[in-house]
Amino acid sequence: MSTERLELRVHQAGDVAWMHALYSQPEVARYLLEEPWTQEVAETRVEERLAKNDLDGEAKVLVLAIEHAGEPIGEALLWFTDAERRVAEIGWVLDPRFGGRGFAAEAVTAVLDLAFDHYRVHRVAAQMDARNTGSARLAERVGMTREAHLRQDWWSKGEWTDTVIYGMLAADR
Repeated sequence: MSTERLELRVHQAGDVAWMHALYSQPEVARYLLEEPWTQEVAETRVEERLAKNDLDGEAKVLVLAIEHAGEPIGEALLWFTDAERRVAEIGWVLDPRFGGRGFAAEAVTAVLDLAFDHYRVHRVAAQMDARNTGSARLAERVGMTREAHLRQDWWSKGEWTDTVIYGMLAADR
């Protein structure tokens, strides 16, 4: 799938090096559920992503690498939380070196369009660490509505953290 400046594609076996470079950065892993990735973790996660190539497929997950000018710069994930009722969740990770240029908004908008137009999803939610203000701004920029702020609901990396939840309905578009 292409946008004006980006190519979004399913993962390939050769994605291990750039995925390790991305997810091994402490500033990238800070608000994620996992610690920075080791090489071994990167190999395992890329192998898992190879089967996550169709929201309506067996895994009920679509993970897309985001490329700009042929260079991988992040990924966007879409997965069903209730496939029967067409309710999904979206997530994204962008290499900080490419931040501030609108690439994440462009990619997330394309994935939301795909969710609603191709997969006929009823609702897409995004849940994130409340301290991740960049992701919260992105969710708002692409038209998602802030629906909840859950206080100290998640124990992550040795501390209680808050979660904010954004949502978008097919009818919102």
